[in-house]
Amino acid sequence: MRINLTVHFRCTADNLAAMASTGYEAARRLEAGNPKGGAGSHGTTHGHIHGHCHGRTAHNMSSSSLRKKSDLSLVSKVRCGLLRTILTNLQEILLGTKLFILFPAVPLAIAANYLHFGRAWLFALSLLGLTPLAERVSFLTEQIAHYTGPTVGGLLNATCGNATELIIALFALHRGKIEVVKCSLVGSILSNLLLVLGSSLFLGGIANLHKEQSFDRKQADVNTGLLLLGALCHILSFAYEHAVSSGEHSADASPGLGLSRACSILMLLAYVAYLFFQLKTHRQLFESEEEEDDDNDDAVAQDEAVIGFPSALAWLLGMTAVIAILSEYVVATIEAASDSWGISVRFISIILLPIVGNAAEHAGAIIFAFKNMLDITLGVSLGSATQISMFVVPLSVIVAWIMGIKMDLDLEVLETGSLIMAILITAFTLQDGTSHYLKGLVPLLCYLAIGACFFVSKPRPNQINDVNAGALTTST
Repeated sequence: MRINLTVHFRCTADNLAAMASTGYEAARRLEAGNPKGGAGSHGTTHGHIHGHCHGRTAHNMSSSSLRKKSDLSLVSKVRCGLLRTILTNLQEILLGTKLFILFPAVPLAIAANYLHFGRAWLFALSLLGLTPLAERVSFLTEQIAHYTGPTVGGLLNATCGNATELIIALFALHRGKIEVVKCSLVGSILSNLLLVLGSSLFLGGIANLHKEQSFDRKQADVNTGLLLLGALCHILSFAYEHAVSSGEHSADASPGLGLSRACSILMLLAYVAYLFFQLKTHRQLFESEEEEDDDNDDAVAQDEAVIGFPSALAWLLGMTAVIAILSEYVVATIEAASDSWGISVRFISIILLPIVGNAAEHAGAIIFAFKNMLDITLGVSLGSATQISMFVVPLSVIVAWIMGIKMDLDLEVLETGSLIMAILITAFTLQDGTSHYLKGLVPLLCYLAIGACFFVSKPRPNQINDVNAGALTTST
């Protein structure tokens, strides 16, 4: 009896000590102004139990919201092990997403190219085909992260998170379409900051009409600071070209072009520091808390990989190759689509390309806003905008430099003004850590106003062709 009482007393004392420690930690978080523990509380307590080792970021969580559980009951009856593995991979890749209905657009686009269908049809089919492929690339990078660890997985996600925009930009550079590159990348930033964030906050506020939604400001502050740095580099190039340049570029690289290349190198260094900050020193700010939903039959278990490492790597390379093919079709037919539809290439590059290319990511951000998980929504929208601004844009300038093409950071007046205002509107919207539907409505209406401006703006005849011809001549 004495032994039992002693054991019981010791267990009770241990429980009281644990409760006291938990209360102390909660009081410390409350004193620091973070009653929920923020994004980091999950990483220090609950995250060790639920897949914290995989470093689930907002991009991974957003993509997983569009996945569905595959029924492998028929495949499991196949006796041949190799054939069963192949069929399992095919089912997980092609049918493991809610966007599988768009996969037929991929072979249709390839067939339209070889059968010489209308160029506008080829452009539309290629855009539709890029939508599920972008989501599958995110899925495959997450599968690889299960085998390589969170750091390598985070680097893959940081590189492949906007693979569609990067590949389209590289093909446009190869064809000398500098204005298409600039407009598509600026449009992607505007889309993430105003359209995705605005629609997510607006719809999330409508779904939670009688209460305010809250989020952790720390991650938003980091991304906003980097976006302001990128905007400063664009402003410096714009101001220098319009205030100092004589209008005649010399045979060598102009001083303004050298300024753009120097700023691009600094932006890439800032992005490397951002990756080190995100993946090493302050990882807890970017790891998103997973919500357990036992009632959702379509929820996919994320605690273990469903595809082997060699298969995932092979599928990732294959998907990237298909994205490259469709991106080549998009770049080659954008002028034909513009003439057929009666809208400018500028509007297609700034508005249509980002909306269709990131449709899967956008849908995931809105879904988590409905679930009152704004940290994931902000991680998707701000993270993608930061990746485009601080990685894809300066990388395009450096690659153009290597190719002998004179691409700089100087944007047109409308693009520069829209970019600056979008960043400022986002910063003011997220300044107090709370949200409601009106805060989402304002960025959404701003995006519609910018879209209307680019829709009615008509460039001079053959303006883009003249610029492209000059770029191609320089490259030659």
